[in-house]
Amino acid sequence: MKGCITFQYDINSTFSGAANELSFSLLSGRRHKLRRVPHIFNLELELPFHSETEVSIQENSDCFQFIIQTYDLGDDVRAQTIEILPNIKKIVIRGSKILAWAMDELELDLWRCQLPLYTRPELASAVYEDGELIVTVPKGEE
Repeated sequence: MKGCITFQYDINSTFSGAANELSFSLLSGRRHKLRRVPHIFNLELELPFHSETEVSIQENSDCFQFIIQTYDLGDDVRAQTIEILPNIKKIVIRGSKILAWAMDELELDLWRCQLPLYTRPELASAVYEDGELIVTVPKGEE
């Protein structure tokens, strides 16, 4: 047998706990609401632009830089790290001239990028200069 790998797996033991919980839930009449999980990845950068916006991504030895040609965003642009759940974080860009629709709950079609786990989102920064938004996300140890 060429390249054959065999796994032994007891499916009954795996589903027995889930089946007991399901039967308890059905018998007791308890209902569970499904919650929307807004983030799949542990670390994510979200920019306040349409998902098809052209973004230049540069990787250096110590950071990632995301550069976007855009309209005047003002002097108060900043990166803010939001902890969605433990160990699930999102970096968002804030500022007085950033469109309000980008900060609403219905952030469906914004530009997003999954970040490697070794990045340091709490140290992320954003600056607007000469028609470019530059977001810098430092790296930690890999």
